Amino acid sequence: MSEHTILLIEDNPDDAELTRIAFSEAGIDSQLVVVGDGAEALDYLFARGAHEARNAADLPSIVLLDLNLPKLDGREVLQALRANPATRGLPVVVLTTSTEPFDVEASYALGVNSYIRKPVDFKKFVEVVKQIGLYWLVLNHPRG
Repeated sequence: MSEHTILLIEDNPDDAELTRIAFSEAGIDSQLVVVGDGAEALDYLFARGAHEARNAADLPSIVLLDLNLPKLDGREVLQALRANPATRGLPVVVLTTSTEPFDVEASYALGVNSYIRKPVDFKKFVEVVKQIGLYWLVLNHPRG
């Protein structure tokens, strides 16, 4: 698997590194772009601020979104993505430790494509990442 960019929105550097390792161990060689808060995520996606030189039309293949983020939380990021015609159809997968029914319901109400709880066990986490990559980067046929 290649030629894909994955945007990981994750404020915990350890979780971001574990995700990077998990993608590597799963054989997913996509470019992983990591941003640490919701505001930077929107700047990246809409090519603003520190990311203004980026082509805004060059969207990632998938966004992996943690819910509990500084500045703007994951729900606010998701709401902004779904409100903008350019990013409305962008696949977004919530990847979080939260199993709170409110978080699950709120995420789906805001238009998330999938809600996945991060396994604590690293081997299980690698398997989850492998499944995410297989489905979203290989099997799924995105909107044209």
